[in-house]
Amino acid sequence: MNIFEKRESNVRNYCRTYGGIFDRAKNSIVYSSDGKKFIDFFAGAGALNYGHNNSFIKNKIVSYIMSNKIMHALDFHTIAKRDFIKCFYEKILKPKSLNYKFQFCGPTGADAVEAALKLARKIKKRSGIFAFMGGYHGVSLGALSVTGNKRMRGAGGTPLNNVTFIPYCNKSFNSIEYMEMILKDSHSGIETPAAVIVETIQAEGGVNVARVDWLEQLKKLCEKYDMLFICDDIQVGCGRSGNFFSFERSGIIPDIVVLSKAISGYGLPMSVLLLKPELDVWQPGEHVGTFRGFQLAFVGAVAALEYREKYDLENKVKERESFIRNFLEKFFIYKEIEIRGLGMIWGIDFGRGSITKKIVKTCFDNGLIIESAGRDGSILKLLPPLNISMSNLLTGCVIIEEAVGEVMGELFV
Repeated sequence: MNIFEKRESNVRNYCRTYGGIFDRAKNSIVYSSDGKKFIDFFAGAGALNYGHNNSFIKNKIVSYIMSNKIMHALDFHTIAKRDFIKCFYEKILKPKSLNYKFQFCGPTGADAVEAALKLARKIKKRSGIFAFMGGYHGVSLGALSVTGNKRMRGAGGTPLNNVTFIPYCNKSFNSIEYMEMILKDSHSGIETPAAVIVETIQAEGGVNVARVDWLEQLKKLCEKYDMLFICDDIQVGCGRSGNFFSFERSGIIPDIVVLSKAISGYGLPMSVLLLKPELDVWQPGEHVGTFRGFQLAFVGAVAALEYREKYDLENKVKERESFIRNFLEKFFIYKEIEIRGLGMIWGIDFGRGSITKKIVKTCFDNGLIIESAGRDGSILKLLPPLNISMSNLLTGCVIIEEAVGEVMGELFV
């Protein structure tokens, strides 16, 4: 029994899939302590959009540390925070004509989800929330209440009330009509909620991509029935879908946007709410946390935005999206296996978790870190760093192709 098994809680998860001990990493390559090399198609569950130890971002962070700058400041005004707000506004919000205020939450995306739900209920003076089947928003109790996974919900140990789950965007069911039926029926038994929370691409839910027209209709429904539209962009924001925000392709403007994971640029803990100014009805200190506004994360976030612009990352994502799409379609479309995705998040649906689990293991044995997602873990989820080299992207895709061939055997002859 090693020290992790002996001393670390049973709650540990990813280490059960990816054995060994990891030591160092650079860009899209991770090395184990025994020197084995892995291409990373996991990217810290989307926290490492700019790769491991991105040199441009790292140099800015190291310089800040070496200058004896403020490291912990609660919500004091600091130069690092000022620079982030200014940079994000000038490079992201202003060019997109988005007028949002910033709320800095605790280190995790779940805390920002908690804040969004609390704020919506405070504003609308209603307790209900509409969430979507397959959605994942975190595992603290408020965030867990809008997360669909029954196993995770069961760990909460208490009723998770005041949330109505709606089928997500799909071809076989008109969820917009269903919500409208609920809202206008005085005998539906469901009160008008304070807000709707949605991922425009369900990542953990199995890489389910909402149609543009569905998102447009959902936003109109929110306006019609006076519900806030909360967009959870924690995993698919910060450039993952192609544009900086995943909702941009639909032309909608959410009332509240939740960001975390890749926002800090370097895998450092950070979460942010973007909210329309008229929604900022908080009283001072109504949502607090010791580590809201981590200074190194502010520094990394500014560097990430500069890096994104300097290296034309948005166009690089489009090039890689085209490559991934073409590769997957060429290999899978004739084998009647569904692929779906956008930007640099893609899913391959094998229909059975037992198959996907074997493929994940085979990929890992062959030098690729990749995870499963969705119901029963049946989706193989591709989530490489946005700036992965084309050669490593190709090699990773080839490892997937070979692993699928090995696992599926005669079905792919």
